[in-house]
Formats: sequence, structure tokens, C-alpha cells
Amino acid sequence: MSNKRVLIIDDEPDIRELVEITLGRMHLDTDSAENITRAKQLLLQQTYDLCLTDMHLPDGKGLDLVEFIQQNFPRLPVAVITAHGSIDTAIESMKAGAFDFISKPVDLNVLRKLVNTAIQSSQLPTAKLPSESFIIGQSKAIQDLTRSIQKLARSQAPIYISGESGSGKELVARSIHELGPRAAKPFIAVNCGAIPRELMESEFFGHKKGSFTGAHQDKLGLFQAAEGGTLFFDEVADLPLDMQVKLLRAIQEKSVRPVGAAEELVTDVRILCATHKSLETEVKEGRFRQDLFYRLNVIQLSVAPLRQRREDIPLLAKHLLEKIAHEMQLPAPKLSAAALQTLNEYAFPGNVRELENILERAFTLCENDVIDADDLQLQANGDSHQIFSKPENESTRPTPIPQDKNSRIDYPSRCAEYPSLDDYLLDVEKEILCDALEKVRWNKTLAAKKLGITFRSLRYRLQKLGLDDE
Repeated sequence: MSNKRVLIIDDEPDIRELVEITLGRMHLDTDSAENITRAKQLLLQQTYDLCLTDMHLPDGKGLDLVEFIQQNFPRLPVAVITAHGSIDTAIESMKAGAFDFISKPVDLNVLRKLVNTAIQSSQLPTAKLPSESFIIGQSKAIQDLTRSIQKLARSQAPIYISGESGSGKELVARSIHELGPRAAKPFIAVNCGAIPRELMESEFFGHKKGSFTGAHQDKLGLFQAAEGGTLFFDEVADLPLDMQVKLLRAIQEKSVRPVGAAEELVTDVRILCATHKSLETEVKEGRFRQDLFYRLNVIQLSVAPLRQRREDIPLLAKHLLEKIAHEMQLPAPKLSAAALQTLNEYAFPGNVRELENILERAFTLCENDVIDADDLQLQANGDSHQIFSKPENESTRPTPIPQDKNSRIDYPSRCAEYPSLDDYLLDVEKEILCDALEKVRWNKTLAAKKLGITFRSLRYRLQKLGLDDE
């Protein structure tokens, strides 16, 4: 099997020789050109697996060559070599279709990593599709999204994924990673709004032992943990301004400095980001740095809300019910015609995530393995954003038992003892279920009846809480 072949375009003989020697040691064949004219001649005569071009050449700009390759050899990855600090030029080249960039003076370790990733990208099959577990739907919006994912997976350009909460932005990011040359390496997603501000720098870049109180050992940051793979910043608009500065530098320099470290570490990660907010608005109002936005928004990918692709609801619902049933080790229920109509008429402000929550609830309420419209607990009005239907008679609600003020349970204080509200509510639910089961000697059918829920709902809750001994 013949070696892969790389075309090197640079008007500086020393750089051409340095790159040729480096790639030769990687068992790659090379051809060199000193200008765009000669490069075009070689491209028409020979098949290449990668093209490396300087951005400033005697007879034109490297950007022109990038565009020429995109038009005539769309599957050929082209990486650009830029002067140190010429980030704007690198971004323009990636917007035009460049695979990645490397700055002068050329760091040979960075060059080797770039070349390996690019060669893998050129060998990716053209017909590979995202797995069904990632992209579900047959609407035009989903078909367009799938085509964009296939194209963008080959690039290393940063991508800004926009879309409403619950629309599937992280799934899109995972698909881009899975279809690209970094698929065998880690995909690490981080919710920027969930990290305490004082821990952000350590979480992102790592720290050295003893660098601050509580740093009892060295810690890898997210950039090091994602080495060779993809780093996905969800809700990136929630980053504080001081952290935005540090993130910008890490992305531009392709290196990070752990807290307390004397030297920077070179990193090789692809950056994807998302937020349900408008980053353009955040920039205008001064909450997000324009230079970071420019760096992250090299390519923008928009994910349509569920209400704009209603034809996907039946397929999505079927997939989600099968997923829930598999996790619970129970048969998957079917949706009645009335239930499907109700879903089709609903506005879904929470998008696919809300659909999953609705179906998970209906799964526990339905009888005879059929989910009817009532099990969904939705209003039929598609313009309504209300999830739960109101009781027909407010007087049917149980009346709270009067309690002496001094004996009343202090729920806020109890909740404060837990890491989150969800943890507290799960603990309360566990106490209630265990108490009910103990009173009927763990007769689940009788316990469900006393609690006013279906046996399926009780079984689901027990499995969720790890209390099911079957």
C-alpha cells in the first residue's frame, strides 16, 4: 500500500524543507510548490491526502488556494500556515473551508497532530450517517441538519450551535464528533453555567498540587482530558468575562497553563459550543466578548425547535418510548391516535427534552400498554405552554391539615442540607415509598393502591430509586 501524499506550498525554502523532513519521518510522501500557480498544476496532476499552504504567497493569497481546493477537490483537507498572531486570517480561511491552521514558528508536535487528524479526515467514508441514537427525524429541517453535520464533521473549525433549550444541541455536537476524525478520542461536554466561578480556571485548565488551599494533588483540566478529541462548551454565554479572556487565549494559542504551573501545555482539541441565548445580543449588551464570539462563531449551525418539525414527533415519540421501556425492562407502550393528535397540537416550549419528560410521565400512568391523551396531562391547545392540565374542580384538591406553627416542617432548611432540590425530592419520595411498602409488608400492588398510583408507576419509581429487588 502506497504512502499518503501531502502537498506543501510555501515561498520560504527553509519552511518547506522543515515540513518535508518532518512528514518524511511520518512515512508520508511530499511534493512542494513555492507559489499558487505551481500548486494548482500539481493538484491537477496528482492526488493528495492533505494540502499545507502558507497564507502569503508571491502570486496571491493562500485564501484563494483554499477556495480553489473547495471548489475542485472538496474532499481534500487543506490546512493553512499563518504568521504568529494572525488569528483573523486563520478564521477567514476556516470560514472558506480550511481544515485547520498552524502558526509560525511551526511547532513540530502541533504539526504532527494536525497532519494525523487531517489524514484520518481524508479517509472518512462519504456515506457515513449519524447513528439513529443521535439524529431522529425525516423532516426537511433534520435532513438539512444531517447534511451539515456530515460536512462539518470533516473540518476542525470551531462551531457555534444555536437553538432553544431542549432542542438537541449536545446531540448535534456528539454527532459531529462521532462522524469526524476524532471519534476514537474523548468527547467532553461541560455546562458552563454549572461550574462555580471560583473553580472555573481549575476545571478548565487543571491545577498543580499545592497551588491553592485544597489542591492536595495535581488535577487535569477539561482541555487535557479531551486531548485529541472534542470539547463542547454548553451554555457558553454563562461564562463570566474574566473567564472568557482566559478561554479565548487557550483557543487561540492552542495551549493552556494549569493553575500554579510554570509552563504552558500544548493542547489538541476541537472546540464546539452552544447556548440557548443569542450570542449576538449578549455581545451588543457587553456580557460576552466580541473577540471570543468571533473566534467561536467560525461556523454557525442552527437547530430547529420541535414545533417547526412536527412531522418528526411520531418517530421521536416511538424512539423515546422504546428507550424508556428498555431502561425500565418493561414492554414499550404505544400511543393512541388521540395521544398523537394531542402531541401534534402542543407547542413544546421545552422541545425534545420536554417531549421525553412528557412521555416518561405518561409511561408510568398508562394502562394496558397504551398511552392515551389523558395520560399525557397536556392541554389540547397547541398555543399553550402549560404542561399539566388544571383540575376541573379546584375544590377536589386535598385541604392541608392545619399545623401548629412551631411543629411545621421547615422544608427550605431541610432542602438546604442537600446538594440540590432534585436530590431532596428524591429522598422524600424514597421515604414515602418505603413507608408505604413497609405498612403493607412490601405488597407492591396494595402499596400502589394506597398511594393512588398505578402499579406501573410504582414499579418505575422503585427502579429509578434503586429499590426494586426483582
